[in-house]
Amino acid sequence: MEFSEHIKTANVDDVVLRQPLQPPVRGALCVTGHHLLFSDRTDRGSRPLLLLLRNIDAIDKSVENLGGYSSLLSNAGRTDRISGSSGTITIKCKDLRVFQLDIPGMEQCLNIAHSIETLSSLDCVSEMYPFFYRPGDRSLKDQWGLSSPEKDYAQMDELHDKWRLSHVNRAYAVCPSYPPAVIVPKNIDDGILVKASKFRQGGRFPVLCYYHRKNGMVIVRSSQPLTGANRKRCSEDELLLQAVIDGSDKGYIIDTRSHQQAQQARMMGGGFESKSSYSRWKRLHRQMERGKALQESLIKLVEACGDQSDNMDRWLSKLENSKWLSHVQTALSTAGLLVECVERDGHSVLVHGSEGTDNTLLISTLAQLIMDPCCRTLEGFLALLEREWLQAGHPFQQRCSHSAYSHVRLQQEAPVFLLLLDCVWQLWRQFPLALGFSELLLLRLATEAYSSDYGTFLCNSDQERSVLGVKEKTHCLFQVLLRPAARLQYVNLLYEPTELAIWPSVHPQSLQLWRGFFLRWTQQNRHLEEAQEEIRNMVIEWSKLTLS
Repeated sequence: MEFSEHIKTANVDDVVLRQPLQPPVRGALCVTGHHLLFSDRTDRGSRPLLLLLRNIDAIDKSVENLGGYSSLLSNAGRTDRISGSSGTITIKCKDLRVFQLDIPGMEQCLNIAHSIETLSSLDCVSEMYPFFYRPGDRSLKDQWGLSSPEKDYAQMDELHDKWRLSHVNRAYAVCPSYPPAVIVPKNIDDGILVKASKFRQGGRFPVLCYYHRKNGMVIVRSSQPLTGANRKRCSEDELLLQAVIDGSDKGYIIDTRSHQQAQQARMMGGGFESKSSYSRWKRLHRQMERGKALQESLIKLVEACGDQSDNMDRWLSKLENSKWLSHVQTALSTAGLLVECVERDGHSVLVHGSEGTDNTLLISTLAQLIMDPCCRTLEGFLALLEREWLQAGHPFQQRCSHSAYSHVRLQQEAPVFLLLLDCVWQLWRQFPLALGFSELLLLRLATEAYSSDYGTFLCNSDQERSVLGVKEKTHCLFQVLLRPAARLQYVNLLYEPTELAIWPSVHPQSLQLWRGFFLRWTQQNRHLEEAQEEIRNMVIEWSKLTLS
């Protein structure tokens, strides 16, 4: 497909750009296959606007014809446009930025709007910008990614007595959303894994995601068992879970659904582990919203943050009604429960909900961040995200297709990854010395998940990335973030490593709105950013003096 087919008008002069925190600018607008480019042609030296079209969530357009159209037809058979017609395009981005373009000429305005709408919503992954992005300082032969199941297993000698690396999912034959290699109990052969996978939704049988070096306990994750209304059993699944807690008196199952939701799922073919069949496992239900409810919560929160009124009571009411901070609280408290089971009580835990690709990954990630100091460094955190979200099959393409402004509402959309980053920010704020990365990293990741020059967050699974050759044809974001030029920006200069768990407070008064993201385009937050940058520069200078 040629992108030019969708561009009716590529260039327009005398366009006025109005964006947050800056005065209006007059210049030229250009639409390309992947970008919207605006350049100021005056001598004021303002930076050009280069916007990835994939970042556009919605556009609103209005046109005004001051002089109307001539009723006479030209020789070409088209009506002649009378000077004075104009239009305005309001562009709403997935990173929550909103700006306007005042375009002379109604026809040009409509053409530009149509081109933006079409090019920003193309679904073919191989036509997206990461497949065309070629920075001069990077090569496609550079290392892609930070971790792999093989590498993780090789680095943990403690695992080798009771756990093994299985390639049962080679060529993604058993579970399309798992990587080709997984870590499983040593005494469970691949034949048992294949049969157990048929008893779990999407083939996501229990696999190890974390080994706690302090006491040898583990976290495993899966999807729901397919017990159904007839309470079906699977001896291979029971044997697999029995092997997980071999040598221990019991384990815990944290189900991210309420008991009622799990019962309803059983009537639809899903279900949960019964006490009689899994006698050494204690099941705990912690309801976490997902899907449409979470998406609607984000929409309401962004609407509240865009409220221009000065009525504080009204703003606080909208913030509370969005329930976003309630979702943050639930996620952190559920992760805290998981940590209590492993760290304090000394028991292994199985985490799952329905599909096991959303809240399951959210909870396991937060728990590891709370418990494990290795996950709190810049490298460790990025490797954790790669392991728990990319390799473990979070469907980024579906979940991040649209953000809070889109007029299209797809059933698969849900800001689960954004919720994770918000929870991590709460930890970062409560423990400013314990995490080795900065808020700027979280903001960068929040933006990149929805639109990016890099292939890291493309597709819905490792299998899809493999089929499309993402690792061979695009660049890796995580590798870029770890380069010396970027490290200074994304590391926490006040970082002091601790071996202790960092237990977050989940009391309502302890949780705050993530202003750096949700209010990032307001004047109030701009002042905060300037203050933080000044403090950062002071810390850098102090560090230089200390080392000299």
